[in-house]
Amino acid sequence: MASSVYDGIYVRESVENTAKILVVGPFGVGKTTLIDAVSEIEPLRTEELMTQAGAAVDSLAGIHGKTTTTVALDFGRITLGDDVALYLFGTPGQSRFSPIWNELAQGAYGVIVLVDCRRLEASFEAMGLVERRGLPYVVALNVFSDSPEFPEEELREALDLAPDTPLVTCDARDRASVVHTLITLVKHLTRTQESV
Repeated sequence: MASSVYDGIYVRESVENTAKILVVGPFGVGKTTLIDAVSEIEPLRTEELMTQAGAAVDSLAGIHGKTTTTVALDFGRITLGDDVALYLFGTPGQSRFSPIWNELAQGAYGVIVLVDCRRLEASFEAMGLVERRGLPYVVALNVFSDSPEFPEEELREALDLAPDTPLVTCDARDRASVVHTLITLVKHLTRTQESV
């Protein structure tokens, strides 16, 4: 049901194009935060408190103050301009949830791979899943207060990125920064479609 006056719940009547976008990355990288920062609707979250029972499988090494974890998905929506709505699906970061990731990947147009520069190696599994699915993606380096700075060439080499894969810096807490990342992804998707 459409609403003639946009009220933050219904998709605007002017929207002509929609796309499913995945937000992936390792445990504790900021996927839930990113969707919360940019969603124009109240985000759906499946966060649960972390318990001692999970300590053996969910290492908190390099992650400070984390008390919850996504166990199924995060969901939000953002309208870009007046005519494009993006449906954002955040995936759990732990490998034990990969069956859920594979389900969420169905029908996705593109992916934001959120990366933490303090622990680049934690991103390799998520990037591998995206690449095996053949989905176009951008890599967004989430900024933390203690994030080290590396030259772009070093990051591209460490992450084994193709020359045409966009690499951007993103503060997952900041709406404008996340919007910039999404626009970069949409432009990348457009270029990818035009080259097919």
